Amino acid sequence: MAEDIEEIRKKKLMELQKRYLEQQREQEEAMKKEMELEAQLDAIMRRVLTPEARERLGRVKLVKPELARQVQLVLVQLYQAGQITEPIDDAKLKRILAQIDERTRREYRIKW
Repeated sequence: MAEDIEEIRKKKLMELQKRYLEQQREQEEAMKKEMELEAQLDAIMRRVLTPEARERLGRVKLVKPELARQVQLVLVQLYQAGQITEPIDDAKLKRILAQIDERTRREYRIKW
C-alpha cells in the first residue's frame, strides 16, 4: 500500500514536471514570436521614419507605450498599403501622434 502511494506521488510529480516544461516551452515560443514582431516593426519604422522621428517615437514609447504602439500599427498599415512614399519626418509624426492621441484619449473625471 505504501508502495502504491509512492508510485502515485511519482506519477503526479512526473505529470507536474511535464506540464511545467510544456508551459516553459510555450512561453519561450511566445517570447520568440514577440521578438520577431518587434524586429519587423523596427525594420519598417527604419524605412518609414527619419532618424529624428524614430527618436521621438522612442521617447513617446517610454511615456505612452499604447499610443506609440497604435502609431506604429497605423504606419505599418499605411506602409503595406503603399501610401507612404517618402520618410515621415518629425513634424509629420507630431501631427500623427496628436491625431491618434486625440482620437483615443479618455477623459477621467472625479466626482465628489
